[in-house]
Amino acid sequence: MAELDTSGGGGKKGGKVRTKKSNTKVDLTAMVDLAFLLITFFMLTTTLSKPIAMDIAKPDKDEKNETRLELRASQTMTILLGKGNKVAWYMGEAGKTAPEIQSFSQIRQTILDNKEKVKSTTGKDIVMVIKPTEGANFQNFVDIMDELLIAGIKTAPAIDDENILDNEKAFMKQQGIL
Repeated sequence: MAELDTSGGGGKKGGKVRTKKSNTKVDLTAMVDLAFLLITFFMLTTTLSKPIAMDIAKPDKDEKNETRLELRASQTMTILLGKGNKVAWYMGEAGKTAPEIQSFSQIRQTILDNKEKVKSTTGKDIVMVIKPTEGANFQNFVDIMDELLIAGIKTAPAIDDENILDNEKAFMKQQGIL
């Protein structure tokens, strides 16, 4: 039991006899019980924040997969992540369209423009293929995923770090970003 002693003492002082003050004790048990009940109540009624994850798609290693999704070149945008915080991108098939090099500060507007262009011409959503190269760091990957989220890309981006084509590598070497 918790108690609070507020006695002032008593006895003789300077030859005078004083009356002894009675000890006042306050029982704090009820307040401690209330504090623990409130803590328990708030712990049980709050919800913890749930982690938010973004869906990504990786290519299947099984070559004979029958459920393989064929992509139209007209609705596919490929982004190559290079060194020096540079991004090379192209629409359509590799080798048929010349890639453009941009920085991360410019890529959001490009994604938004291409998203709108694909929606207006095909009526479908744009499909993003992200290819991180050896020169890219993890921060570049996180930044491009954030840009896709900000741009409102609804389809899960395909991440393909193993199948970078030779003409893509040659272009990036030529531009000094591989």
